[in-house]
Amino acid sequence: MAFGHKLHRRPTVDLSPAELVEVRAAQRTFEGAYVRTSLSQFSFALVVLKIFTSEFYSIGALFALYGAGVLFISLFRRQQGNKQFFAELGDDGLCRKKFRTSGNVVIILTALSVAAYASLLALTLRLSI
Repeated sequence: MAFGHKLHRRPTVDLSPAELVEVRAAQRTFEGAYVRTSLSQFSFALVVLKIFTSEFYSIGALFALYGAGVLFISLFRRQQGNKQFFAELGDDGLCRKKFRTSGNVVIILTALSVAAYASLLALTLRLSI
């Protein structure tokens, strides 16, 4: 079995110190934000499920599902972010750095949030006051 740089099985990309700082900052900012958001949604779902009566259980479950959705989106964002600083070989044979924006992640998170807010509105209107 052949190993790459520093005995890693995956191909290793040599990044400059500035690029390493940029990668770490992006991970700290984006991945941390998604994980914190999902944890807060799980916590709020737990509060709703523990404190309120059974008629609010569907709302608590909605927050738990939303937290799980954000967590899966963070995994997708991480997979996209890992490709952010890799170089690709152009048609002319020159090596170019490729920067991928997070547009796909924003679209998915927006769709998830709109669906969650619509469901929350429907569940709230169904409650008997």
